[in-house]
Formats: sequence, structure tokens, C-alpha cells
Amino acid sequence: MPKSTADASVLPLDVDRSSPVPLYYQLAQQLEAAIEDGRLAPGGLLGNEIGLAARLGLSRPTVRQAIQSLVDKGLLVRRRGVGTQVLHTRVGRPLELSSLYDDLEAAGRHPSTTVLANAPQPATAAVAAALGVTEGTEVQYVERLRHADGEPLALLRNHLPAGLLDLSGDRPAASGLYRMMRGAGITLHSARQTVGARLATAEEAGRLGESEGSALLTMERTTFDATGRAVEFGSHLYRASRYAFDFQLLVR
Repeated sequence: MPKSTADASVLPLDVDRSSPVPLYYQLAQQLEAAIEDGRLAPGGLLGNEIGLAARLGLSRPTVRQAIQSLVDKGLLVRRRGVGTQVLHTRVGRPLELSSLYDDLEAAGRHPSTTVLANAPQPATAAVAAALGVTEGTEVQYVERLRHADGEPLALLRNHLPAGLLDLSGDRPAASGLYRMMRGAGITLHSARQTVGARLATAEEAGRLGESEGSALLTMERTTFDATGRAVEFGSHLYRASRYAFDFQLLVR
């Protein structure tokens, strides 16, 4: 990864006035690329708008428009008395049968987990239908807060058939559930998944570091092994300001 910096004044920025692409957009794209590849480090200050405008020979409104477009994307934030600050980049997750823990590691992020609940409980009607068991059957419930680079990212709630995995001690905090399943000899085959969105409750917002009523992405997934057995029902919440699902669409 390129060496990180906290100030756009040292970046090799340039704009092409002969291009039909608006100048503000050219600048915004270069700044966004620097944030995504780590040259502009999370938590760092972007630098002075006036100085950036003078350096590139741009008007201050043009620079302000470029910066505002990145504020709107959640990559920058304006803080009174501090300046424009770089936020953590949004995690883009492909829609495939993988765990958030593994996806974060593959993206070069550092996942960590706080276990909020880990106990057997009777299956509700929805959980029973997903796992293919009778309502009231005892299943294992695990609730975790997943962090990326020390920042809360997702609230993960999972129901698993009783006895499927050894979830004693700190095991649910040390790894992703899918990695644990593979280690236990379970072959994951397919899943049904629904993606949506809603507003955060006060409790959810507090855990995720958001404001009450902030937008959250939702995901419900039922995962099946190679025998067709349901091995997990997950109901997860993600910070929309830090997370996105990536889709690949094919023409039929």
C-alpha cells in the first residue's frame, strides 16, 4: 500500500483544462483515489481549501464543490474549528457466500469482534422456518459487534442449530463463523439472502457509533451446507456510512 499522508498538499494532483470532465470532478476523483488507497489516511486533515485552489490554479468554489462531493459520499467530514477530515473508507463487500471477517482481512482491514450474547434460546417462528426446525426448538444465538480497524462496522445476530459448532469461551470473538464451520468440516454450499435498509434505534446507534435515526443497511441470510441442511440464519445491521454491497449484473 502507498505511504499514507494526512495532507492533500503533498499529493501529486493535477487537472486537465482541455478535458470535458468538470474540473471539480477531476479533483474529487483524485482525492477519492488517495483516500481509498491510503495515501490520505483516516483521521488526517485534508488541508486548506485556499492553498489547494492556489496550487492547482482553481477557484475556491471549484475546490469546495469537489470536497463537498466527497463529504456527501461519507469520505470526508467538515468539523468546526478543526477543518476537513478524512473518514475511514467504506467497505465494499461483494455479494458472495463469504463472511464479513474474511472479507475485511482480504481488503487489508483489521477485524475484531466483541461478543454481546452467546447462549441457547428457543427458536421463534421466523428462526424455526429459516433453520427448518420446530418453533421452540433450542438453537444457539450469537450476537457480535464487528469492528474494522477498531471502528464499529456491523451488528451481527446469528442463530445456529444446537450442537453445530463449539462456541465456548472466546471462540466467537476470534474468527468468523464461516471459518469456524469450515474448520469443523462443514462444506458451505449456498444461501438465500435479502438486503434492505432502515433507520437505527437508539440502542443500535449507540453500539455502532451512529446517531439515532441514521441509515443502516440490513441483511438476512440463511446458509445451507452441501447436504442441503440450513446451518445458519443471520440478521445483520451495517453502517451505511461505512459499508456497501457490491453487485455484479449479467445480461441474460
